[in-house]
Amino acid sequence: MSIRPEVPERRLTVDDLENTPDDGRRYELVDGRLDVSPAPKPLHTRVSYRLGFHLGNHAPHDLEIGEGPGIILDGDPGRHRIPDLAVFDQEPPEEGYYTVPPLLAVEVVSPESVLRDNHTKRHEYAAFGISAYWIINPHPEKPGIVEFRLEDGVYQEIGQRQGEELFETDFPFPVKLVPHWLVASGPWREHIGGTPATK
Repeated sequence: MSIRPEVPERRLTVDDLENTPDDGRRYELVDGRLDVSPAPKPLHTRVSYRLGFHLGNHAPHDLEIGEGPGIILDGDPGRHRIPDLAVFDQEPPEEGYYTVPPLLAVEVVSPESVLRDNHTKRHEYAAFGISAYWIINPHPEKPGIVEFRLEDGVYQEIGQRQGEELFETDFPFPVKLVPHWLVASGPWREHIGGTPATK
């Protein structure tokens, strides 16, 4: 009696993503394997929208703020990631996905993405040469942001702020941000960049 050897599954590429269902889930590729995330919950989308809005108000005109942009890592069509937000110093591609590192990638952590955002993507983004990486924890009671900068191919933590503390950075452009107003109800547009006392 002979046993048929198992045939390994074919390595997937971004071309295969054209056939994924339009169901709100996020379909990424890790070394040719599908990595599927559930559709973001309302708090996640609130944080992503508010941050994108705030960054867009402060970004120089020659920078592009991308919400959920597809990025092919290292020119390998089997390695495809979709950060929640990214800042690019070039125009979007006319077709397909970005193939160059953004200046900044941002991930908003979900319960199922803690390991992925804090470890897997952190290493992938560093290896790809993304200069800055922000991880945002949208916890309703104490939201926070951690900023990393790429140094010698490895991310180093630059700083972190929580709640009503003022986050400030000069890269990829100068911006101030109060994590509390990424999640809180109320006049967030007026206060997300800091109140007059903290500006």
